[in-house]
Amino acid sequence: MKRLRYQVAVSLDGFIAGPDGEYDWIVSDSSIDFGALFKEFDTAVMGRKTYEVLTAQGGSGTLTGLDVVVFSRSLPPKIAKGIRITRDDASGVVAALKKQPGRDVWLFGGGALFRSLLDAGLVDTVEVALIPVLLGSGIPLLPPGAPATLELFDRKVLPASGIVMLSYRVKARHARGARIRYIKARSTTGTSHSASKRAGKKRSARGTKSV
Repeated sequence: MKRLRYQVAVSLDGFIAGPDGEYDWIVSDSSIDFGALFKEFDTAVMGRKTYEVLTAQGGSGTLTGLDVVVFSRSLPPKIAKGIRITRDDASGVVAALKKQPGRDVWLFGGGALFRSLLDAGLVDTVEVALIPVLLGSGIPLLPPGAPATLELFDRKVLPASGIVMLSYRVKARHARGARIRYIKARSTTGTSHSASKRAGKKRSARGTKSV
């Protein structure tokens, strides 16, 4: 069965957007391979506010290579290429999506949708890019509600930006965890050169001691 994976950037103090929905605080890191990340999914689900953030950038709210499903009680239903806006119950739609063949489903945002799907027992993994910034206020990662126990499955630190990638599985789901596979390998040329220099210094030191 497909996994529903909540993958999102979050500030160190637990916000996924600023007070007015702003996200300019999210730092970039060239080691993140977004092409590889997108290939792990075939569908993205999101709430109205997240959809409006995407459309505010001048697009239609679609995501390259993904079928987008938007849940909203206020927007008119719509079906177009690459996107569907629906007033249907999110839990029922997502449960049906997970039963279809294909790649995983990306829970793209926001926090209220995350809370409803977590309470429905549909979220399999929680994957956060922890951004080294303190916002002080904003839209929280998760609105108040019932607790959920997570189990750390994978982690990576990106030294250039200070971002910490954390991948958890929701323990109650007994789901497969998600490895962080979309980080580009760093060049080993400089590392090998430095290692050779260190090895040379160690050999010189051993030689000095034996004299």
